[in-house]
Amino acid sequence: MLLTPSQTRCLFQHALKHHYAVLAVNADSHAAIIDCLEVAKQCDSPVIIETSLWQLTGHSFGQGDAILGMARYLADLAVLADSDRYQNVPVVYHTDHIKGPDTLTILRAAIQGIHVLIAGQRLSLSASSISLDSSDLSAEENIAYMRALCEAAKTTNLSATLEMEAGVDDGITELEETRSLFGAVEELHPGYLALWAPGVGTQHGLGPGGGFDPSAVEHHQKLASEIAQRPIGIALHGSSGLTTLELQSAVKAGVSKVNWSSESLLIRSQAAQRYYQEHGGRLTKGHPNFKVTAMDNGVQAFVSEAYLPAVCGRMESQGSVGHGRQFINSIKS
Repeated sequence: MLLTPSQTRCLFQHALKHHYAVLAVNADSHAAIIDCLEVAKQCDSPVIIETSLWQLTGHSFGQGDAILGMARYLADLAVLADSDRYQNVPVVYHTDHIKGPDTLTILRAAIQGIHVLIAGQRLSLSASSISLDSSDLSAEENIAYMRALCEAAKTTNLSATLEMEAGVDDGITELEETRSLFGAVEELHPGYLALWAPGVGTQHGLGPGGGFDPSAVEHHQKLASEIAQRPIGIALHGSSGLTTLELQSAVKAGVSKVNWSSESLLIRSQAAQRYYQEHGGRLTKGHPNFKVTAMDNGVQAFVSEAYLPAVCGRMESQGSVGHGRQFINSIKS
């Protein structure tokens, strides 16, 4: 079930109330999307499928055109998420690491809807939740961009669920930044922000880690919730280097969304490497198993075998197993 922005906001509040965090996978391909949905189904867990600018403009989706890429991505995800197989899996489509001169054009389209033709029907598909990459923005620009996205929803009378970030790779964010950044957007556009992503000592990539501070999560979560006068979850970036115990402490402190990209890519690419190392001898003219080895299904099935247990382990660490149907029942009742 592909969630609307309003349903997604309810999911983040449900996660806070029931002390779990939703895994947000930066899914790089159609096969990765399928794998994430399959694990979520098996684990009865919600899942967030998110894309960065490089996926939207990449070869598998937009070929340089981010909005076309988002249309293809959303259409694929909508068909899958609303199929009989995955209709009981809460699925969020989230924009992640959108940056550059076209940021607002791309994200306004994600909020206001991108028109696609599916089975002869013209549909408008929009993102479940939105964030942008603030790493190259000043504080004033960050606030202005987030306010512009709120205005894009407000002027078209549409719901939007937003995640705002500070300098997530810059160590521990000062609490004053929660007041000056998060507070500035909430003051003029109350209700749109659902997640706050401050720096809590983690780093994007596959570094050694060691600087994560769960007490920073707790302090920022409490302050953001006080400012908004409603529960606000923390979005944890740079989680690939964290241990299971650190993930569990993050959830306990108030994290409701955990981004996962670098380790996910590493697992999939290393599995593909092993596949070709083990089966490379078949990729020759005249080999009876050439075609079945060369077909995309061969390598993707091999990758899935290695990848699915890792995704499941992540969901277990974050406490989301068993909350999928529970959440869907809560929004239907």
